[in-house]
Amino acid sequence: MMGVIYHANYVKWLELGRMQLVEDIGFDYTAMEREGFYAPVYNVDITYKKALKYGDRAFVRTWVEENTGMRTKYGFEIIDDSGNICAEGTTTHLVVKKISGEFKPVAFKKAFPEWFRKYEEIKKN
Repeated sequence: MMGVIYHANYVKWLELGRMQLVEDIGFDYTAMEREGFYAPVYNVDITYKKALKYGDRAFVRTWVEENTGMRTKYGFEIIDDSGNICAEGTTTHLVVKKISGEFKPVAFKKAFPEWFRKYEEIKKN
């Protein structure tokens, strides 16, 4: 409707941005899952500023906003071809481990210390 991109698609782009960031800094989320760890979304916050229309190209800028050791908050901007910020927001993730069929929160800092340190190094100040 209205010739604009459906708002829920932006959440998919945030996930693609997060996964690309993880890969760009040398880590492998699928390897994390093979070890029985997962990083589910705890919170999503998006502010829509300018509609993207069908045919527009979108680019996602992603960074680590906060990294507490238990939760990681990623920051995002979705940008159009002209460099306009169309949406911005954050997603917050926990790390959990599947134990006896249930997901139990674990400290990212302890489970993946090198990954945690890299996030500390690159997080936005």
